[in-house]
Amino acid sequence: MATSVPLECERVTVVVVGAGMAGLACARELVDAGVPVRVLERSGEPGGRLASIKRDGRMVDVGAAYVTADDPAFHGRLQTWRIDGLAHPWTDTFQGQHGTAPMRWSAPGGLRSLAADLARELQIGYRTEVTELPEAEAVVLAMPGPEALRLADIPAAREQVWSPVVTAILTYAERTWRPFAGAFVNDHPVLATVCDDGDRRGDLAPVLVAHSTPAFAAGHEGDDEGPAGMLLAEAVGEAIGIGGKPEVELIRWRYAAPRPGHGGFARHGNVYLAGDAFGRPRVQTAWLSGRAAARDLIQRRQSTDW
Repeated sequence: MATSVPLECERVTVVVVGAGMAGLACARELVDAGVPVRVLERSGEPGGRLASIKRDGRMVDVGAAYVTADDPAFHGRLQTWRIDGLAHPWTDTFQGQHGTAPMRWSAPGGLRSLAADLARELQIGYRTEVTELPEAEAVVLAMPGPEALRLADIPAAREQVWSPVVTAILTYAERTWRPFAGAFVNDHPVLATVCDDGDRRGDLAPVLVAHSTPAFAAGHEGDDEGPAGMLLAEAVGEAIGIGGKPEVELIRWRYAAPRPGHGGFARHGNVYLAGDAFGRPRVQTAWLSGRAAARDLIQRRQSTDW
């Protein structure tokens, strides 16, 4: 059961709402600078859309499909995870990609393990539903703009545009397809990407993870799992050339893909908004956004602007 946090909750220096990549990066930066911070998360674990779930004794990535880095600081973060055995280079080649692509990284324990590493030793209140803006010197809303508007009227949040996605875990009796890491299914009405989770995890399990187009997700928002799952499975079978019917499990993401924005983060008074809508929508953007918000907050605390 979630715990509701009203406006009159105990005042602390900084409250970060959301334990996804942006919120965790923000909190970690603040803690490293000696700023007391508390993180509130409505689910029971960290990660947000950096999501992995355990099925048949193995982790399956069902949110972000991989991690890429072209920022030196985040590339350094990836290298640290690599040294610690949490992440490794996976592939720079997807079927259907146009031109060259950066190395895509995966995680042996699922991408959520990267969030769990950032969350270590942070003060996090899990299963905490925030219903009003918490009392604190500053509040960081590390979440999609439409969700942030429930707590604070931030102009930048109203400008964000998000699209839904349906993710399907497809478990087959055996691997019958030609080896591939992943595929962009261009100009398809149902299917956007497919990842070979067995290749991504390195155990060659007969599991594919498919992500729908936003239009398909919006058109099947109220459907039962059966029809939507069948359509996604059929689309994967046709695109990859697979016979047989898999077991299908669906995960719906209402706010999955933001329209690319700019600015790194937004601030309205003592309330910050951070996340992967502040740039190209990817894990690196969320990490950079949370860190940038924290650094601005630290600088303001040290100046007369606080």
